[in-house]
Amino acid sequence: MKKNHVTAIARSIYQAPCGFGVLAANENGLVAHHLPFGSACAGDALELADALHPEATKESALTRDAAALMARYFAGEKVSFDFPLELEGFTPFQEAVYRFVAKIPYGKVLSYLEVAAACGSPKGARAVGGAMARNALPILIPCHRVVGASGVMTGFTAPGGVASKRELLAMEGAVLSDKGVLQGRCSGGFAQDFHGGA
Repeated sequence: MKKNHVTAIARSIYQAPCGFGVLAANENGLVAHHLPFGSACAGDALELADALHPEATKESALTRDAAALMARYFAGEKVSFDFPLELEGFTPFQEAVYRFVAKIPYGKVLSYLEVAAACGSPKGARAVGGAMARNALPILIPCHRVVGASGVMTGFTAPGGVASKRELLAMEGAVLSDKGVLQGRCSGGFAQDFHGGA
């Protein structure tokens, strides 16, 4: 589990069909989201929160609201997240990547190369991959919506790895091959909109 470099002062736990997730925040915004794929019960999530965020002993309005919306997301509702995110300690490029990826809407997928180009570094696909690997706020910064140029699922550092990435994309309406490759590659680049609108 990734521990964010920023101290959290509040946390909330939510229940999803696949387990229990944890959101943590400081006074500036959300600092971490631990996906529910690794915690089968609320006790597991509390133990994780205690270990990674020992100073966060209560909820805040921000963590409570984010947890409620996250539970709706995992229940299959198409939601948008617009919460303040704490991105202190990242390079300017990483911060640009996170801010851009945070705007990728539900049901849309871009390649690492497309994200790199949009962030001013057309040859920076590997750097985008590195930023995604350090993402402490999955779903809020939807790194699962960034895939290889051919639609191949590449690294996903959350519990469950690439299988979790596939599950999230399938939940959002993606069509995957038997081998887990995203279908619907566009000839002019890889930007798939599962629901017919951005």
